[in-house]
Amino acid sequence: MPKPRIALTNLHDLSADFLSLTPVQKIGVAIQELLIEKGIIAPDELSQSINLIDTITPAQGSRVVARAWVDASFKERLLTDAVAACLELQIDIRPIHLIVIGNTSKIHNVIVCTLCSCYPRMLLGLPPDWYKSSAYRARVIHEPRTVLREFGTHLKEHAQITVHDSTADMRYMVLPIRPDNTDNMKEDELAELVTRDCMIGVKIPQLPSGFSTA
Repeated sequence: MPKPRIALTNLHDLSADFLSLTPVQKIGVAIQELLIEKGIIAPDELSQSINLIDTITPAQGSRVVARAWVDASFKERLLTDAVAACLELQIDIRPIHLIVIGNTSKIHNVIVCTLCSCYPRMLLGLPPDWYKSSAYRARVIHEPRTVLREFGTHLKEHAQITVHDSTADMRYMVLPIRPDNTDNMKEDELAELVTRDCMIGVKIPQLPSGFSTA
């Protein structure tokens, strides 16, 4: 299991805990301490930011997708300026630059970060372990159709798959296609169909088992 993130106010308080961290985590702790020492951030601000991220779930992104499904003008704004569109729903993802790409009947989009695990956390919460794995990061670039099939997503052969590589400055989110037979569903009901994996692009929204359109 990954080690928990640590918000610290004094490196001398770490003792054995610091020694157990990975080299990357130690660098992160040292940067935190330097920012605090320089007065750029306060310890409380750091802890509050970490706690905020921990409370965010994919439901934030699901709200955005559902609104785009029911409001064509919002969808256009989302695909043009995702940061501004999210602000309309009181979701502030700044300073991250987010690009939302829409799936179509001909093009299916998938998100990856080949260098580490850059991810729109303010919309989707913490990334899943598989998203951070070296296997996913390498394979989805070279054999995306095979990787999608392993997630249970079987696309038509004519569908083109486009893989988008996130960076520290640029994050992506997929706007999936609205499922058929959902015309009578309300916005909040539609949001429940949108999972984290749908917004990464490895799965497609599905109606719940036994759902009736009558």
